[in-house]
Amino acid sequence: MKLFSLALKNLTRHRLRSLLTVMGVAAGMFLYSSVQTMQESLSGATEMNADDTTLVVYRENRFCPATSRLPEHYLETIKRIPGVSEVLPIQIVVNNCGASLDVIAFRGVPPESLKQYNSDIKIESGSYEQFMKRSDAALIGKHLAQKRGLSTGDKFEAVGVNVYVAGIISSDAPQDENVAYVHLPFLQQASKIGLGIVTQFNVKVDSVNQLDSVAGKIDETFASDQQPTTTRPEKAFFAETAKQMIELIGFTRWLGLGAVLAVLGLVANAVLLIVRGRVKETAILQTLGYSRLAIANIVMLEGVLLGIIGGAVGVLGALGFFHFKAFTIGNEGLTLALSPSPTVLLSGISVSLALGLLASLYPAWKATSRPLVQSLCH
Repeated sequence: MKLFSLALKNLTRHRLRSLLTVMGVAAGMFLYSSVQTMQESLSGATEMNADDTTLVVYRENRFCPATSRLPEHYLETIKRIPGVSEVLPIQIVVNNCGASLDVIAFRGVPPESLKQYNSDIKIESGSYEQFMKRSDAALIGKHLAQKRGLSTGDKFEAVGVNVYVAGIISSDAPQDENVAYVHLPFLQQASKIGLGIVTQFNVKVDSVNQLDSVAGKIDETFASDQQPTTTRPEKAFFAETAKQMIELIGFTRWLGLGAVLAVLGLVANAVLLIVRGRVKETAILQTLGYSRLAIANIVMLEGVLLGIIGGAVGVLGALGFFHFKAFTIGNEGLTLALSPSPTVLLSGISVSLALGLLASLYPAWKATSRPLVQSLCH
């Protein structure tokens, strides 16, 4: 405890330098945590697991939801394919098909099927019953509601589609947090696509082992039709659709690495300056009975404190920023809410601690390597 008090006292003696170092560390860890949040949100939407039994059926050579038009009557044919348990026709309308931070996506679905098909959806406010009562009703993802300042009972317009907010929803799936679920016939008419046309079918199969065989059978069934299909597992579809987002977030990994190296350099430089400024004081501590190990521990505690304090400010700042700003990224109709998680918090604090410790190793060695007599004469 005494060593901790000495380390803290040393930092507070140089308040401006310590404050600037903490601010620099906070900026670096803010960037690091932002990158981690983006990577985690994207991996959650694109990485397959044993519970993923959903296929997406869309128009062959699809580029954007607007270019994928399939007859709704394909529904009955798909239902009859062995291994298929559920089929949901979906009409998607978006305001922007390219990679963007401002994407609004409407998903038109049969209202009576939504609750059964997507059991992950939770009603935060409003009610499913209210959604069923009105043809223009919408269930709005909480990120979209937060970003647009929407509440239950509001009217909302985008892409020429006017809806009534019947409820605000949340979901474990990040791609559901920034969409507006509406009635399928309503969206078909509001978007002027026309009744009987959908963007895609989401198909649930009996087991994950049947994904490839059922996908092949669906595409084979419609291969000779005027609207041939391409069928992919849902996570593979998201990964394919999100190529530009993956490339963008892949680039941000280098930013995250740069942030880590910057934090390492900042802390090392700050602690080294402190050590150089108190050579004689360190020698006096040795004459008072402090061992070289104890002095090294004081220096390393200073580095750890700078790392932890700055890291906590930066990580919490990043989590608060993403939480209150409700950021999303989108491409070709796929939208992902960038949601901070406890994993990012734990990772950021751990990295800050490790960097603080690592950055103080050389200054700690420097503080204890000088001969005692030479230090006293400094």
